[in-house]
Amino acid sequence: MSGTTPTPPTTDRVGFIGLGSQGGPMARRIVEDGVATVLWARRQETLDAYADTAAEYASSPADLAARVDIACVCVLNDEGVEEVVAGPEGLLSAMAPGGVIAIHSTVHPETCQRLAEQAAAKGITLIDAPVSGGGPGAEAKRLLVMVGGDAETLERVRPVFETYANPIVHLGPVGAGQRAKLINNLMLTANLGVLESAYALARSLSVDPEQLSTVLSHGSGNSFAVNVLRGPDFVLGPMGAMAGPLLQKDARLVVDLATAAGAEPGTVLTAADAALSSMGCQR
Repeated sequence: MSGTTPTPPTTDRVGFIGLGSQGGPMARRIVEDGVATVLWARRQETLDAYADTAAEYASSPADLAARVDIACVCVLNDEGVEEVVAGPEGLLSAMAPGGVIAIHSTVHPETCQRLAEQAAAKGITLIDAPVSGGGPGAEAKRLLVMVGGDAETLERVRPVFETYANPIVHLGPVGAGQRAKLINNLMLTANLGVLESAYALARSLSVDPEQLSTVLSHGSGNSFAVNVLRGPDFVLGPMGAMAGPLLQKDARLVVDLATAAGAEPGTVLTAADAALSSMGCQR
């Protein structure tokens, strides 16, 4: 029947913390798909962007936790996740037993495992669910979500994730999503390092990098990095200020995991280190 209101994808109330360039579009997709949503941000101007939506606002992470069944966290780093989840005014201080916390941030797997244990002691389930695809991916409902946690909890939160994501990949227990995301990010960094060297080689062989960019974007040498590293100079230096620190953080986390596992990262780390060096963010 025309004019009817679509049925929301879940009856759970959802909270979202971390309304930046990645989390912001995710939160908007949840709200615009008809899910009852509560938002929290440190700055009121961040929340002002949702004045045209039905979202409610919380005064603190604890206030948000007391009002929702599922809380999504997409803040910058481990310290931010720790504070939002387990701090004095964090989610665990007020969420009712039976609640779920989904960590969309890219952090150390052990951070998620440790917080999951603290959550379980309160009857709350925590899963890790890092994402890839950026704001545009969320807006198009094509974000990739990599999930670590039990399958039953994933099925509960799947309707929420489906407001902004496809595919949603279950990788194993808590921490598995983070490990996959870190390897993904290391691969991107490595591809950027290889691509920069390929453009340098092209110049030496009298191949125009601009033309080579077109060739690579349509050829078997294509990768996501081809769409990231652009002219006019086709070098990574200008990307350093924005992307370098985040890629550096993730590379360091991978090395930490590999060292603990007695694994050798190999060529992928060599290429990633070359990219980080070019960005002025040596590992």
